[in-house]
Amino acid sequence: MPSSRSHTEVLICGAGASGLSLSIDLARKGVSFRLVERLQEPFRGSRGKGIQPRTLEVFEDFELVDRMTATGGPYPPQREYRNDGSYQDTQEFSDLAPTASEPYLMPLMVPQFLTEGVLRERLAELGHVPEFGVELVWFDQDAQGVTARVVTARGEEMISAKYLVGCDGGRSYVRQALEIEFPGKTLGVRAVVADVIATGLSCNVWHRFSGGDMARQISLAPLAGTDMFQIQGPVPAEGDIDLSAQGLTHLVRERAQREDITIDSVSWASIYVMNARLADHYRVGRIFLAGDAAHIHPPTGGQGLNTSVQDAYNLGWKLAAVLNGAPDLVLDSYEQERRPIAAHMLGLTTKYLEAAKADSMHRGRDALQLDLGYPDSPLSVQGPTRGQGVRAGDRAPDAPMRGASGQAVRLFNLFKGSHWTLLGCRVGRLSAVTPRAGLRIHATGARGDLIDVGEHLRETYGLSTGEWVLVRPDGYIAAIVASDQMSILEHYFEGIGLAVP
Repeated sequence: MPSSRSHTEVLICGAGASGLSLSIDLARKGVSFRLVERLQEPFRGSRGKGIQPRTLEVFEDFELVDRMTATGGPYPPQREYRNDGSYQDTQEFSDLAPTASEPYLMPLMVPQFLTEGVLRERLAELGHVPEFGVELVWFDQDAQGVTARVVTARGEEMISAKYLVGCDGGRSYVRQALEIEFPGKTLGVRAVVADVIATGLSCNVWHRFSGGDMARQISLAPLAGTDMFQIQGPVPAEGDIDLSAQGLTHLVRERAQREDITIDSVSWASIYVMNARLADHYRVGRIFLAGDAAHIHPPTGGQGLNTSVQDAYNLGWKLAAVLNGAPDLVLDSYEQERRPIAAHMLGLTTKYLEAAKADSMHRGRDALQLDLGYPDSPLSVQGPTRGQGVRAGDRAPDAPMRGASGQAVRLFNLFKGSHWTLLGCRVGRLSAVTPRAGLRIHATGARGDLIDVGEHLRETYGLSTGEWVLVRPDGYIAAIVASDQMSILEHYFEGIGLAVP
């Protein structure tokens, strides 16, 4: 029999990037939760190392973007070696520069174990820690909540929760227990990934050998924030691979045709088969899937970890809202919004994989995840017909503003936190709707609290005089309406649980 019982609002299974991100979001919203992880200690590999610009915006909202940037670094130039020993250096992201509306355009390299370490630090600042060595072994649900059994070093424990979220990876116990199908395909590539200390290579470029030859490709990327390289390369579909320092030295020397490269030590190494899979459902009653439990990607393009973090960012505010009285349809929108995004990103990463096989991969703007949105979401409402600018469901751009008192402020500063934001453009009054908990109202105009310096707000958003923009807690546009359509907003607020008491 279980030795103890406990209660919480949300039980999160899996303390990787998605589970940690969800925990941070719930913690800052005052939601009680437990974050449990089957492993005895944090993951220590570099598997996902690319942080895309949209995820950096999420991390700014979490108040850790500067810390994350200081922990990692920019992507190094890629050095492509030719068969005759000559090489060419290229900088894949050299043409990207931040703008007022898109403050982060350069992807950041942070090894996954460092990314998760920064997330754990932020979670600790909010008063919570993951529980390692705690395995979910059974759960059931009814109309009131979820009952789960976990096994710890101290014995079994029963946990009662309002909701359960499976962030437990590609082999998700939660997904399998729910009998949710995970269709997709194996992509015909078996590969090695390893974090190593190496000598014989400069640490300021990403070394790539035998591009275009799937039997001989190998790359060694210097891992920002560490003194290690990440080895990546395809390996034969069958047979054991020697992952020792000696074995990896032999593999690298053979493929690079260089006897001066030596692998001195191995911190972490793995052999994996590339897959592209997408869960049929993200929700069953009070149980949700997020991150790799819902979708797994090939590593090309650096999209998997980013899509997982943004799953959590989408789900966190919705769980908090429903726990605070919002209708259940708010949670229904999670699968409606995030599953199509994952399907799109799976298509993108699979396309990148095919290009990599032909040594012709170039990541474009679609990899930055800034243009992803939810135009077809039931939470996206648009009033007047719009011929320009942003639309409901789009990411809400940043813009430099000035407060009425004269101090500089960015829109992202106004959005930061767990509230909704209502922005008015050249309006005659600030009190467009009745003030209420969970909503902050700002406006430009004669009586507004903001000054639209350089008219960035009006031009970037494509707003006309008198229009209002409602921005969700996760930085996406919920609605755009004219001043004479405020009743649309009042109806919207009632539907999401923001009505005046």
